Amino acid sequence: MGSVVDWLRTSTPGLLVLCGIAIAVLLVVIIKVKLEPFIALLIVGLGLAVAAGLPVSQIVGTAIKSGDSILETGFGGILGHIAVIIGLGTVLGAILERSGGAQALTAKLLGVFGDRGAPIAMGLLGLIFGIPVFFDIGIFVLAPLVYVAARHGGKSLVLYALPMLAGLSMTHAFLPPHPGPVALGGLLEVNLGWLILMGFICGIPGFIAAGLVWGSYIGKRIIVEVPEDFVNDADDDGPHTSGGTAVETKRPVVTTPPSVATIGAIIAVPLVLILGATFGTILLDEGNLLQVLTFFGTPAVALLIAVLIAFYVLGIRRGSTVQELSTLTGESLRPVGMLLLVVGAGAFFGKVISATGIGTALADTMSAAGLPIIVLAYIISCALRIAQGSATVAIVTTGGIVGPLVAAQDYSQMSVALIAMAIAAGSIILSHVNDGGFWIIAKFFNLTVKQTLQTWTVLETVLSVVSFAVAGVLFAIVS
Repeated sequence: MGSVVDWLRTSTPGLLVLCGIAIAVLLVVIIKVKLEPFIALLIVGLGLAVAAGLPVSQIVGTAIKSGDSILETGFGGILGHIAVIIGLGTVLGAILERSGGAQALTAKLLGVFGDRGAPIAMGLLGLIFGIPVFFDIGIFVLAPLVYVAARHGGKSLVLYALPMLAGLSMTHAFLPPHPGPVALGGLLEVNLGWLILMGFICGIPGFIAAGLVWGSYIGKRIIVEVPEDFVNDADDDGPHTSGGTAVETKRPVVTTPPSVATIGAIIAVPLVLILGATFGTILLDEGNLLQVLTFFGTPAVALLIAVLIAFYVLGIRRGSTVQELSTLTGESLRPVGMLLLVVGAGAFFGKVISATGIGTALADTMSAAGLPIIVLAYIISCALRIAQGSATVAIVTTGGIVGPLVAAQDYSQMSVALIAMAIAAGSIILSHVNDGGFWIIAKFFNLTVKQTLQTWTVLETVLSVVSFAVAGVLFAIVS
């Protein structure tokens, strides 16, 4: 028995077996037992640390001091990086949504593209509004506007919904301040400016292929009508029926929405500031200008500036009180707690993998097999996504596994950002019945399970594969 334990803890094959068992147990307790991912990641991470023979003092510290333990540094390191960014991003999305910015963007885009280009307008709407707004909130806000466009155009609801969904999914998977990319920034130690740049470069081709090309093709072949009781007009804000299930939209009635230029400028502020700091670091020598760019381009500072601008321009100047804005802030932050716990637990799991030496063993095996790290990252992320359905769990688990491999190599920030894009691409592939988003889309857009598989599942797969292909080609060129 002792020899088997020693083999598991010290040999490369044994460490890989331990890692495989840990991931398999993680999937079982999430999928079969239905345990909350935060608890599952914590249990499996502690179990793996003990099984690998790590000292208790290293895992959890001592009764007197635990600040240097894997448990606390695993959680604290990543949460210190992402908590402020995700919190501010959530608040920014909430004030943009509450102000009526989505309605303003819709009216402008439909005016520019007309009836024939309405699907493209819906895609751009999802792409632009998806930057500051979480995926499910984006569906909640934009779905009634898609219903109106589909009814006005007289064609299948699918033709208008898929481009919008592709835009929301692309921004959610590839761009900060969304949780997955922000978590990858911490796990892989890559600048968020590079993540933003590579997110656009890799994600836009995927959005075009999945949302516009695939959406146009399948939207003409799967005809889904907008039911009469879905929505009566663009200003309707009551509960609507979707596939027999009441969907309470609670959209605010905004009589004078802000201008498109205002919404676009507020969304652009943090992106421009972060990118300014990133490229300033590359192009400028040390000096006062670089210090200013670095300060204002720090993601937390950049987002705080955007939130304050939004509070004034979309709130105070339009008649809202500070108390109302505080209430909105509190309401928007309530769902963030569990998300942060999942990301923290995933980072702890990754820290255990690094401490046990599994990362080094995996690197040796990968080198012997000749498998590029970006391909390995994509495959692991795909497998985790397909098996358990959560993109966030797939991202943080994969980031924890490949993080030590990335750290062991002398990759540039651009190369690491491309590896992050591969992980993000894998985390959205083949959405099916174990993914909560699958059922949200089926209900909101009046789709049967078969139709959802034919439309949404394929869309996510196309977005994943095309975006990964772009990342892979660029990685081969620059690495």
